[in-house]
Amino acid sequence: MSVQTISSDQAPAAIGPYSQATIAGGFLFTAGQIPLDPKTMDIVAGDVVPQAKQVLANLDAVLKKAGCSWKDVVKTTVFLLDMADFPRFNEVYAAVLGEARPARSTVQVAALPRGVSVEVELVAKVP
Repeated sequence: MSVQTISSDQAPAAIGPYSQATIAGGFLFTAGQIPLDPKTMDIVAGDVVPQAKQVLANLDAVLKKAGCSWKDVVKTTVFLLDMADFPRFNEVYAAVLGEARPARSTVQVAALPRGVSVEVELVAKVP
């Protein structure tokens, strides 16, 4: 099975030795996205709401580059710095995903890269 690397200039460049995403076996696997503005590579200011919007916009760009949409997503994993942010994150998530309802895990973590509030990764079926 071959592995294809996916990279979108509409999402932040990888900040380490990894890819934004890979395709293998008909599925897209993304790296975790944090709220980096892809143009400036700066963290989006604010709490979990603007950060979640940027994270999901970054993932949307990677999905589109792979020819996918949110309807193709089968699983997301959400990492929150504070589980108290869950309701507000959920509002942003629901608005962005629309009718899509992938399986999801949400966990609170001790820390995230660059001190952000949220990180999300996903798996999608490539059409």
